[in-house]
Amino acid sequence: MTKGANVGLADLSDDAGSVIASLSWSSTSGDGDADVSVLLLDGGGKVRSDSDFFYYNNPAAADGSVQLLGKTPTDGGSEDRISLDLTAVPAGVERIVVAASRYGGSRFGELDDLRMTVADRAGDVLLGFSIADAGVESAFIFGELYRRGTEWKYRAIGQGYETGLAGLATDFGIDVDDEGENDNEDRDEGRDNDRNASEGAVAGQAVEPPGAPAPPAPGEAAGPPAAQEPASVPRQPVREAGSPVSGAGGATETGITESGAGGTDPAAAPPRRTRGPRTAKKKVTLPAVVKKSLAENDAWNAARLFPAPTLKSDKEREVRATSVLLSVMAHVPEFGRRLTAAFGAPAGRMETFTEVSLPHGDTPKRPDGVIRVERAGKLWTALVETKTNGNALRSEQVQNYMDIAARRGYEAVITLSNDVALEGSPLVDVKTDGRRKHKVALRHLSWAEVAHQAHMLIRHEGVGNAAHAWLLQELLHYLQHENSGCHGFQNMGPSWVPVRNGIDTETLSQGDARAVEVVESWERLIRQVCLRLGGELGQRTLPVQRAQRGTTPQSRRAALADRLCEEGRLTAGLRVEDSPGVITIVADLRTGKLRTSVEIPAPEGAYPLTSAKRLMRQLADAPADLHVETLLDGRSGPRGTLERLRPEPGDMLPGDGSRITGFRLSLFKGMGLSRGNAESGFIRSVDDAVDRFHAHVIAHLPAADRRPARRSQDGAQEAAPAPAVAADAPVPA
Repeated sequence: MTKGANVGLADLSDDAGSVIASLSWSSTSGDGDADVSVLLLDGGGKVRSDSDFFYYNNPAAADGSVQLLGKTPTDGGSEDRISLDLTAVPAGVERIVVAASRYGGSRFGELDDLRMTVADRAGDVLLGFSIADAGVESAFIFGELYRRGTEWKYRAIGQGYETGLAGLATDFGIDVDDEGENDNEDRDEGRDNDRNASEGAVAGQAVEPPGAPAPPAPGEAAGPPAAQEPASVPRQPVREAGSPVSGAGGATETGITESGAGGTDPAAAPPRRTRGPRTAKKKVTLPAVVKKSLAENDAWNAARLFPAPTLKSDKEREVRATSVLLSVMAHVPEFGRRLTAAFGAPAGRMETFTEVSLPHGDTPKRPDGVIRVERAGKLWTALVETKTNGNALRSEQVQNYMDIAARRGYEAVITLSNDVALEGSPLVDVKTDGRRKHKVALRHLSWAEVAHQAHMLIRHEGVGNAAHAWLLQELLHYLQHENSGCHGFQNMGPSWVPVRNGIDTETLSQGDARAVEVVESWERLIRQVCLRLGGELGQRTLPVQRAQRGTTPQSRRAALADRLCEEGRLTAGLRVEDSPGVITIVADLRTGKLRTSVEIPAPEGAYPLTSAKRLMRQLADAPADLHVETLLDGRSGPRGTLERLRPEPGDMLPGDGSRITGFRLSLFKGMGLSRGNAESGFIRSVDDAVDRFHAHVIAHLPAADRRPARRSQDGAQEAAPAPAVAADAPVPA
C-alpha cells in the first residue's frame, strides 16, 4: 500500500474478525529497537480514558480486543506483533491507532525496512505498508484500523513525530507530566517501573501489571481477591518531551494536521501535578528462594501434582505432557491466553481435551489434544500434535491433521516439540488446498517457549491468585524434570560431528550443505538461550542478527555457513534489555573454546585514567581471568586479565595518547564436543558460558541509560526529568 491509501479488511479475507498487526524494522548493526503502542480512539479522535493506551507495561485489554504479543527476532532486526480482536472492540471505539517510538535520542531514520503488515487469523498476510521517508522522527504512526458502518478498514498513515511518544500521546488526549517532581517517591519495585522512573511518564496511566488476566468467563470461578497495598502506578515512559511536534501531514480523517498536532495544542494544557503514589492491584508471584524443607534428608522427594519419574516410553511422555499443559492452560487464564493469542485465539472461556478420535478416511485419527475457546457465541478451535524427548514431527501426520481441521472448520493446527522454529526453515512440509474457503493456520511452539512464559508469569509478572501461581510452578517443575522429555532444543543434529571434524582436518569446503544445517542448529540454540535467560531475568532477551538489506533467511545462513567453513567459528549476539551492550558469543571449533564478550563505551568527557579506574571498581567482584581490552579509534589497544590490571589501571591506557572509545570484556571457556545436551555436550557448555558471563560480568555493570535527552531553552542538552503521577489519575479497581 501507499501512504494515505485505505482498504476494507472484508475485501481481503472472509475471516478478518481477528487480525495480527506486525511492525518490523531492521538494522545493519542488528541492535535497532523500538517500542510499539496502540491507542483506542472515540469518534472525536481521542482516547476515552488513559486505559485505552496499550504499551509494554499495559500489554492487554481485559476484553481481549488488544494484546501486545511481544518481539520476535527477524533477519537483521525484530518484529512486534499485536493481536486485535475486532469483534470485541467496544462500540464507542471508532479507530485503532498502531504506533511505535524510539528512546535515548534514537531516530527512526537510523532503521531500515520500516513496515507494517496485517494478517488474518490463519496467518496469511492481507496487506503491507512500508515507510521509506523516516528521518529525525522518534515516534511514528504506522497505520490505523477504523470503522465504516459495520466494516473495519485499514489506512496507511506513516505520520512521524520529532517529539517522540510524548507528542504522539498528547495529540490523542493523554496528559503528559514532565515536571519531574517526587523524583524518588514514585518508584515501584518491578523492573518495568524502575525503567519508568528513569524515563518520565504519561500521567494518570493506571494499569494492571503485565500478565493481568481477563475477567473470569461465565461459570468460571474467580480466584480470591488480591490484597491491596500501596504501590506506584505503572506508567508509560515519555521520551523526548518538550520540543514542538513535527511530522508529515496526514489525512484530515485521521485527525492529524500538517503540524502533527491533531488539532490540539500540547502547550495549551498545563501538566498535571503530583500528590503521591496510587494504589495498584497486587499480582501474585512466587519467591525465587525455596522455603526450607521439612524433610529429614535431601533424598526425600516432595509430592508433586504432576509426577514424572514413572514415565518409561515416549508415548507415555507425550500423553502426560499434553494433558498437563492443556489442563494448566484451561485453568490459568493468563497462561492459556498468553500461549494462544499469537495464534489468533480470542480471549474467552477455554476448554481443552486429549486423545480425541476424529474420522479421517478409513481409519480415525487421534490428535494429542484439542483446544476450544468460546467468546460471544463464537468458537475458535485448534488441534494439537505433541512430540517429546527430541522426537521429530512427521509431515504425514501433521498433513492428516491439517486436512481434518480444514474439513471440520478448525482454525489452527499447533505443533509442540523440543525444536525451535526459524524463519524460512519449516519444521514440516505440508500442502494446503487453495480452493478451500476456510483456511487453517499451522503454528509451532517449543517446550522452551512454554517454560519461558510460565517462568515470566510466576517469577516476574504475576498471576491472579496463589492457586494459579502454584499450578504454574508445578507445570514448570514437571517440564524441567529430566524424565519429562520437554527440555527444548537439545541436539545439534547429525551434521555436527562431520562439520567439526572437517574443520579440524581443514577438509570442509564452502557450499557444503552440512555447514548450513549446523548454522541452523546454532541459531535454534541461541534463540533457546534467549528464552531461558529472559525468563530467569524477567527481561526481554533477543538474538541479534546482522544482515544486509534484502537478504533472505536462506541466503544469510548460506553466507554464515561459508564463513564457518573458512574461519571455523560460529558467532551470535544476545541483546538483554537494559544491558550496557550486546553479548557476543563465539564458538571456535578449531581451538575448542567459547568466548563471551561485551563492548561498553567509555564515558563521555571523562579522563582516560578516570574511566579505567571506574571500570576496575565496577568489576571488583568479577572473575580474575576476565580479559579487558581497550578499544581505540578503529583499532584495539592494551589488553590484559583483570588480575593483572587491578593493581595498575593505568596499564589500560594507550602509550600514544589515542582516544579511548570503549572497552571489551571477555571470558573464555572450554567448549563441549558432543552434539547432545549431556554434561560434556556443546549445548550445555554454551548455556554455562552465557550464564557465567551474565552473572559475573554483566550484572556488575551499570544498566544502559535509556533516558532521552531534551533541549533546554538555550539549546543545551539536559537529562530528562524524573516521572510524576498525576493527582487525578484513575485508580484501578
